[in-house]
Amino acid sequence: MDMNNLDGQGECGRSDTAFPNFIACGIADAGDATQPFQVKPTFDSVWSNDDGACGNNVLIQRLHVSLREAVAAELPVGARLIDLGCGTGLDAQAFAQRGYRVMAIDGASAMVAPAHQRAQAVGLEARLQVVPVGIQHIDQLRGEFDGIYSNFGSLNHIEDLPAVAVECARLLRSDGCLVFSVIGRMCPWEMNEDTLRGRLMQVSMRFACGAAALRVSGEMVRIRRYLPREFYRVFEAYFSLEYYRPLSVFLPPPYLVGLYQRYPMLGQSLVWLDDRIATWPLLRDMGDYFLIVMRKRSTCCYV
Repeated sequence: MDMNNLDGQGECGRSDTAFPNFIACGIADAGDATQPFQVKPTFDSVWSNDDGACGNNVLIQRLHVSLREAVAAELPVGARLIDLGCGTGLDAQAFAQRGYRVMAIDGASAMVAPAHQRAQAVGLEARLQVVPVGIQHIDQLRGEFDGIYSNFGSLNHIEDLPAVAVECARLLRSDGCLVFSVIGRMCPWEMNEDTLRGRLMQVSMRFACGAAALRVSGEMVRIRRYLPREFYRVFEAYFSLEYYRPLSVFLPPPYLVGLYQRYPMLGQSLVWLDDRIATWPLLRDMGDYFLIVMRKRSTCCYV
């Protein structure tokens, strides 16, 4: 299914309401002290680049398509989805245009505003609801959904990921699925670049367990990079692992798109390698990101 060029055709064909009994009770400010290093103002400050040349280049588009195709392979059109950390709503809009019903949440107000405007501009309010709730506050959501997805490492910024796993199990129907794009711990491009430039501290951060502090647009944000199996263990009590695969093992990270465009023949060769052999043993645990798909256990109990 080509999720890169969606025409908005097709309806869900279901008689129930678009969003099941959503309640956001006493929504907390996503910039409060429970969120370390002020993630909210950091992403408020960079939202304007999220859809432009810095944030939506050809390498980022490839990552968008990877997640959209994975969701479409697991869930039929008309399914009820939650977008965790929706940003400016590019993925949410694509799914809504295809006929999915999406609740898109983000704690950064400057992200939520354009996401809401995007839904209004193309007349998708009936299928796309944008809610100003941070991922760390999803315990305030109510309803039953078919799938939950998250793109571009939004979950890497969450300190209490086990609590998120519990809430995902609560919000999903039996046999519902998770599709997450997560920042990986071993990115060959970044590790090689940092080593050549003598930034050995950066290399060690890639391998370090636990969160590390990074500076983004002058603000400090907390991030934790994961190996795929390490990430899955957080969700294992409630979800079975369907599969995982790396994203951008041979291709450079999106911020190196200039290099990719400067050498198009080399770029196409790297695309071929990513598509053909990146899932081989050892390589499959590398990459700037990894895509992981999990399914809710039929016997899971959450508290």
